[in-house]
Amino acid sequence: MNKPPRKKNPTFGIAVFIVVAVLFVIATLFYNAIKEKREFDNDNAPAASVSSGAAAATATATSAAAIAAKPASGTAQ
Repeated sequence: MNKPPRKKNPTFGIAVFIVVAVLFVIATLFYNAIKEKREFDNDNAPAASVSSGAAAATATATSAAAIAAKPASGTAQ
């Protein structure tokens, strides 16, 4: 009536361990990549925003000067 105890398969346990280890390595790589990207963005963002702000101010000043120097259409030149 009683069934003999089932023998465990050690291959299944090793396979699960390998899958979990690979997923852990992939998760670590993603975590490090995201963390380094944020550090890179924080280190380089202020320099980019200052230069883009300066470029925008220069472009605005240049376009305002060009508009002021340009004669209105229909006027005698």
